[in-house]
Amino acid sequence: MKVFLITLLKIGLKILYAPMKLFKTKNRIVYLSRQSNDKSIDMKMLEAAVKEECPDTQQVFRLKMIDSGFAAKVSYCFAVIGDMYYLATSRVAIVDTYSITVSCLNHKSDLRVIQMWHALGAIKKFGLQAVGTKEGRDAAVSKAMCMHRNYDYVLAPSSETAKFYMEAFGVDSDKIKLCPLPRVDFITDGETRASDFYYSNPAAGQKKVVLYLPTFREREAYIINMLKTEFDEKDGYQLIISPHPLSSTEVEDKYKPHGDFNSEELIKLADIVITDYSAVAFEAALLMKPLYFFTPDYNEYMTERGINIDLKAEMPNAVFEDAAALVTALDSGDYDMNSLFSFKEKYTTNSKNNTQTLAKFISMLINSKA
Repeated sequence: MKVFLITLLKIGLKILYAPMKLFKTKNRIVYLSRQSNDKSIDMKMLEAAVKEECPDTQQVFRLKMIDSGFAAKVSYCFAVIGDMYYLATSRVAIVDTYSITVSCLNHKSDLRVIQMWHALGAIKKFGLQAVGTKEGRDAAVSKAMCMHRNYDYVLAPSSETAKFYMEAFGVDSDKIKLCPLPRVDFITDGETRASDFYYSNPAAGQKKVVLYLPTFREREAYIINMLKTEFDEKDGYQLIISPHPLSSTEVEDKYKPHGDFNSEELIKLADIVITDYSAVAFEAALLMKPLYFFTPDYNEYMTERGINIDLKAEMPNAVFEDAAALVTALDSGDYDMNSLFSFKEKYTTNSKNNTQTLAKFISMLINSKA
């Protein structure tokens, strides 16, 4: 029944979209996202760079999450219609997740679609890689929704990561554009908001700030409690927990990062970063911050989702399934920086001026169709 309804929806969208494609294409970039209702750091940085590179190009942001509830679903349907109009009249579309309108519709030949995935890499399998797994989409539904089709270019942070992206997005190597996300420039700019952070988080003063950034999954609350239990008994550390943006897990006040800090800013401020299967690992590696993986559900995750990177092989001294052992490792101060360096170099090409490079590429696409 679900596949049937999706098929009907696609037919309706195509009927609505057909006359829109008669409208004139404008010198415009449209950004589409279901990740957030606000511009991501990558979008903000790219917007500014594009404005400088090609000031006559209009930039439109169509950012809307699908919230729960009937009214929210109706609102999203109207938003989709607006998305179609901008797809029909723009030269470039940039998406940072799966887009219904991008993948399910047939577009004008002068539209170029860039997949600027919202993560800096992929430890866990995602997209088409995860189809048929417990945490991934059903195969029939994925096919009906035309998952990850119609991309002209997919941005990848390194040639190694590109291999995962080709599988996840169903593209060949000729559609891969090696270019790290704009946020790499921000992460590596050498600037922090340290004074603001310690003013808002006085308990962190004179302590090592341990930042925990987990991925989004069902066992999140249980795993967080395992870490809290160990750090509650330790002096000299301030554990800061920043759940995934889509998480509903409540974090006690003593562990919250107080103040308006995004995850990239927190990573720049932290002394130690702990994650699991999240791509924030690549962001911490860029700064060569001691990086640990707390994965008590390693075997279950391998079965239910699957991972692209064998963490135990590549970071053998930094992967822990026991919270007490992890804290003991932190106390020792003995960290394998060589493995971390190899991890960084392999999965994220730390080239400079990534934002300007991407802006110039987009400018080329716009001018080639002008």
